[in-house]
Amino acid sequence: MMKRLLSIVLFFSFGWNAHSQKGKPVKLNAVSNVRTNRFDFVTDQVKASIVYANDETKLDSIAAYLLAADIERVTGYLPQVSTDITTAKGNVIVIGTIHSSLMTMIAGKSIGKVDKWECYGFKVVSKPLKNINQALVITGSDARGTAYGVFSISERIGVSPWYWWADVKPAKQKMLSLQIDAYISQPPSVKYRGIFINDEDWGLQPWAAKTFEPETKDIGPKTYAKVFELLLRLKANFIWTAMHPSTKAFFHYPGNAKMAELYQIVIGSSHAEPMLRNNVGEWDEKTMGHFNYFTNKEKVAQYWEDRVKESSHVNAIYSLGMRGVHDSPIEGVKGGKDAVPVIEQIFEDQRNLFKKYINKDVTKVPQVFTPYKEVLDIYASGLKVPDDVTLMWPDDNYGYIQRLSNDEERKRSGGAGVYYHASYWGRPHDYLWLSTTHPSLIREEMMKAFATNAKNIWVLNVGDIKPAEYNIQLFMDMAYRVDSFYNRSYPRRHLQQWAACMFGEKPSKGIADALWNYYDLAWKRKPEFMGWSQTEPTTKTNYTQFNHFSYGDEAQRRIDHYQALEDQVKKIRKQIPTTNDDAFYELVYYPVVGASLMNKKFLYHDKAYVYAKQNRASAADYAQMSQAAYDSIVKETDYYNNQLVNGKWKNIMSMKPRDLPVYLPPAVIETKISSTDSWGIVPEGFVSKDSTLPKDDGLFKLPSFDPINKQQYFIDIFLSVDKAVAWQAVPSAVWIKLSKTSGQLTPSFGNKQTRIYVTIDWTKAPKDAWLQQQVLFKADGKQISVAVNYNNIILTKPINPTSFIENNGRVSINAGNYTRKQDKGVGDWSLMPDFGYSSLSLSTGNVLAKDTAVLRDTNWLRSNSSYVEYDFYTISSGKANVTIFSVPTQPLNYAFSMRYAVSVDDGPIRIVDFRTASRSEEWKQNVLRNRAERTIPIDFLGKGNHRLRIYSVDPGVILDAVSIDFGGAAKAYDVLQEGKKVSL
Repeated sequence: MMKRLLSIVLFFSFGWNAHSQKGKPVKLNAVSNVRTNRFDFVTDQVKASIVYANDETKLDSIAAYLLAADIERVTGYLPQVSTDITTAKGNVIVIGTIHSSLMTMIAGKSIGKVDKWECYGFKVVSKPLKNINQALVITGSDARGTAYGVFSISERIGVSPWYWWADVKPAKQKMLSLQIDAYISQPPSVKYRGIFINDEDWGLQPWAAKTFEPETKDIGPKTYAKVFELLLRLKANFIWTAMHPSTKAFFHYPGNAKMAELYQIVIGSSHAEPMLRNNVGEWDEKTMGHFNYFTNKEKVAQYWEDRVKESSHVNAIYSLGMRGVHDSPIEGVKGGKDAVPVIEQIFEDQRNLFKKYINKDVTKVPQVFTPYKEVLDIYASGLKVPDDVTLMWPDDNYGYIQRLSNDEERKRSGGAGVYYHASYWGRPHDYLWLSTTHPSLIREEMMKAFATNAKNIWVLNVGDIKPAEYNIQLFMDMAYRVDSFYNRSYPRRHLQQWAACMFGEKPSKGIADALWNYYDLAWKRKPEFMGWSQTEPTTKTNYTQFNHFSYGDEAQRRIDHYQALEDQVKKIRKQIPTTNDDAFYELVYYPVVGASLMNKKFLYHDKAYVYAKQNRASAADYAQMSQAAYDSIVKETDYYNNQLVNGKWKNIMSMKPRDLPVYLPPAVIETKISSTDSWGIVPEGFVSKDSTLPKDDGLFKLPSFDPINKQQYFIDIFLSVDKAVAWQAVPSAVWIKLSKTSGQLTPSFGNKQTRIYVTIDWTKAPKDAWLQQQVLFKADGKQISVAVNYNNIILTKPINPTSFIENNGRVSINAGNYTRKQDKGVGDWSLMPDFGYSSLSLSTGNVLAKDTAVLRDTNWLRSNSSYVEYDFYTISSGKANVTIFSVPTQPLNYAFSMRYAVSVDDGPIRIVDFRTASRSEEWKQNVLRNRAERTIPIDFLGKGNHRLRIYSVDPGVILDAVSIDFGGAAKAYDVLQEGKKVSL
């Protein structure tokens, strides 16, 4: 009996769900009795073989052999693969489309109706032939559907789609069985789903040319085979091929198109490369003249005709229209209305080529038009795109879709799609190194697109593929099965499910939390943007805008957050089995640690600069730490390229794409310190134009304390000479509490300064008092005092318990923490968890709203528009500003803008619009910080309770935070701590 039980083993597989759809992971439970829907792959008695249909596409063969290799990865046993079902015996995996003769022989009609686009089904069939005990039948409505079914089984036995591209190793199992219930998949949510390999100059191309495919010295068929396999494992089907000058054109190597045919991947060319051409590699201006449809139409037309003729047998989607040679405006026209008749004529000429060489019914030829950058302005000028052509809406290169289909465009037979970026080269700044686009932003924008019928094509610009693995997974999972993503909270669960599939259930939560924090921190500022520099034109790096002296030291808080993240990732890494250390390094460790080090490089450099101006000897330590952070990036990148997986990824990872200033070593800072004074102090709230200390030390004071906000502030005491100095801090009242009251500063590294935290013991503080006390610092025969302002006056007006209370001249509120909400069916508000600086944002509007402006007048808004209200209480009085921080989304379409309306205490309604002109300076700053802001001046706010109301106007507005201030407060980069409410 025991032997029988041991022979019936079911592998504990963590797939996306029971049928390898994209959903939550499930654990397949062990069974102790043989059932007809249990299939044994490898046991003591069973060694399954694989038979595939030989009368269909070559993809059946590819999928069969890849599945055999996957089984070997798990069990060590390599199944026999053949096309002859008559010689097969025992347990057999049968692979083929539903139309194949093999499938008719084995399954007949028993597997069900598998007849929709890219669907698959599987079923365990008992005794289909006398020599076969059990058959695991995997079939598809077409070749890709069959492949998706095969790779669904691969995932269920523990083989990740990233087994090769990220070196994720499956758990080893001597015996492998699965409980497999009959299943038929639904068609994908988005018809064509794929990637754009772009800006490959610093990773994929040099890696392919020098490491993986040296025989081609380029991205060639061997590399594309690996890319295409990855796409199929991710249930994708489409690619815009690499097109930079570093890479020869896709059709330059005949094997590339052949490989796409073998893997049944649909090929296309980017928005700037019409008709499957690669202009930078194929258009030779010296021999062919200018790429100009006015002056050189014959050559241009012949250029396109040659490719259409060559590619007429290729499974492709043709990009229409015309731009310049390399992502530049079309030559010969000024743009806008002047370009409209030209582009419309080009459409006609291009489509005539399709009629001539591919299909007389041109509507049967898949075509797409992408109104990218200046082309969107041309489209807005009245450009008529043939109805059967898919409109591919682009984002603004930073994750915000520029517009989507209106009522009429949703009716187009060609439908719509989206071209989206997870990597970008261009103004205001590249982000080509790490992949940090926030999962919640991807979900929000792509689900908005899906809701407006942009579901024909989704393309993700992935740069070099690595290290964008998770962004790719998320995008493709959403495109394949969108259902779970209707829930705004799902992306965080999806990340944990993915981590479980990569590394197992046990470390998955820690990994997901670390990566989520990584995305959150980058949301506020991407690592590539930390130099506060720009490109096109390229500028030098500058000091960051994180505040070092207010709000608890914003800069240090960011450093501390990244350090905690590093520590967390390093701790998890020790728990990962050595077999998956390489995968963990690629998917988690390198991006997280790299982002942390880039932030430290700049923030430590900031501190070295401002501390040197304050005559702090510690400035030299911070300069050293800044350089050390840079050196560590070099070291980690060297490991990635030269030691990881025994050099498999040599040349794939560059820490300095385009050699932009942000990637350079930190600039040398003069840290020569005057020894006139041996020591000094700087209190929190210190404000100085150039950071230098005032000559009169008596000017030092901390911001005010009060019993509601219960603030904590810091005072830095630092050394200015090369000797040890003992210090003492003496508060003038017993209710002033210090984290340290004495210590010694020494010239050794890290000991040149210390930070003392100041709080108030409110149980001992005098009641009904507004007092100023002090902390007196004594050291080396010198003393400096810091004023402590204390406000414990019982307020004359009662505080509404729902009110957010002022803190030193400012009320801060997270937008999602509204006091009350009134939905009226016009632009109803909804919460957005895990989104924005505050991680609790608020969005408005139905994206399917009719394309007529909701706004009529402010009286109509007051009566008809949905709104949220925020109660707040001010201690101060006078002129004030209400600043609303929002996510810099773009208008849904041309019928809308980015408006909301604001009133205070039922006063006048003021309409606010944060829409920005394309590529304006404001837009640049907005996308660099993922934030837009508008300030509404208030003539007078008295002390006491108030109410802020925000009305919905346009769909797609996302509010992040609210600030009400009376002026004079220090500038903050990050979101401020939310105002407290009085305890009941």
